[in-house]
Amino acid sequence: MKTSRFRRSNMLALAVLVCLSERPMHPYEMATLMRQRGKHESIKLNYGSLYTVVQSLQSARLIEPKEVEREGRRPERTVYRLAEAGQIEMVDWLSQLISTPVKEYPSFEAALSLLPALPPDEVVALLDVRCLHLEMELARHRSVRQVVAEHELPELFWVEDDFASAMTDAELGWTRRLSQRIKDGEMEGVEVWRQLARERGV
Repeated sequence: MKTSRFRRSNMLALAVLVCLSERPMHPYEMATLMRQRGKHESIKLNYGSLYTVVQSLQSARLIEPKEVEREGRRPERTVYRLAEAGQIEMVDWLSQLISTPVKEYPSFEAALSLLPALPPDEVVALLDVRCLHLEMELARHRSVRQVVAEHELPELFWVEDDFASAMTDAELGWTRRLSQRIKDGEMEGVEVWRQLARERGV
């Protein structure tokens, strides 16, 4: 059950709550910790939006200032801690995300729904380019796995990369098959699609 009127629309807000569940921190420390742990690969992170999120969480009384610290001549930094309501919100929000699938609107899915606007042969060429990008992304995941193995990090700390790798691999296989089926004329409706393209002169 939600304990505040906070709008659950920004994963960065959840990441802030999780950071503060470990210990009180100032925003720069939160950002540094997230980057060190590679969370910026899964959650969009920039300093401007982070400070906006922190203010929003404070307004919702999910976090609260603990103290203001200063190091040498650096500007003052406010250290925040997790409020009791923030702890409840974090657990409920994260539990919901893990347990309940939600309809998302990925841009590739949207583009697939609009395929007839482009000629089939052009779509095949574009899908092949996408496959190259996906292959490069898979290579990046393999390099992450190599680093993980070298440092003997437990799976708990890179499980999101494993998920992303599996999704990328699945998308690559599916995209290759779609490209080939359009190329071979095996996709149902492809002849109608080609006729539409000819009529439009594209």
